[in-house]
Amino acid sequence: MPLFDQLHPEWQVLLTSQRVLLDEIESKINLDNIAPEQNRILAAYHLAPSKIKVVIFGQDPYPTAGNAQGIAFSVPSTSAVPASLRNIFKEVASDCGNPLSENGDLTRWVDQGVFLLNRILTTEPGTSLAHQGIGWEEFTQATAQILGQLDVVGIFWGNKAFELAQYFKKELIVNSAHPSPLSAYRGFFGSKPFTQVNAILQGQGKSHIVW
Repeated sequence: MPLFDQLHPEWQVLLTSQRVLLDEIESKINLDNIAPEQNRILAAYHLAPSKIKVVIFGQDPYPTAGNAQGIAFSVPSTSAVPASLRNIFKEVASDCGNPLSENGDLTRWVDQGVFLLNRILTTEPGTSLAHQGIGWEEFTQATAQILGQLDVVGIFWGNKAFELAQYFKKELIVNSAHPSPLSAYRGFFGSKPFTQVNAILQGQGKSHIVW
C-alpha cells in the first residue's frame, strides 16, 4: 500500500498538499532494507488528528532490528527498554509517582491521545540517520504546523525537536534537554514534563494522560 494511503483519513485531508513529497520520499528508500517495516512507517499517523491532545517529537527510528514501531521512543513490549526511554520512565516515576515501567510499548499513551512522532520516519537497520535529508523533515514540519493550529500541547526534548516549537502557542510548549544519556542530566531529569502537560490539559478542559 502506498505510504499516503496508510495515513488516517483525517490526515489524508490535512496533508493532501504533502502527497507528492511523500511519494518522492517513498521512491528514495529501499523498502526491503528499512526500519521500521514498510507497513509501520506511518504508524503514528493512525491516530486521528481530532483525537490528539499531546505531541512528543523524537529524532529518528531505532536502528536495532525489531525495535522500531513507527511510534517515537516506543519499542515492542518484548524488547529491552532503550536508554533514552528508560530515562523517560525514570522521569515519569519521579514526576508522577508511578512505579518504574519495564514495558517499552507506548501504545498505551497513543490510546490516550499522545502523538509520538519522529522528525525522520525511516532509517536503515544498523544505521542512525540514514534517511536524513530525503524529505522527512519537511513532511513532519508540515505535520507540526497542523498540530499547532489544533492547539495540541507540544513536548520538545532537545534542540532538534525545539525547532518545531515555533508553530505552537507559547502556553502550550513544554521543553527541556533530551532524555538521552548524553544530556538527561543537563535539564531533562527534574523538568516534570508530564505533570506540566496534565495541568495544561486540565486548563483546556481535557482529560489528563495516565503516564
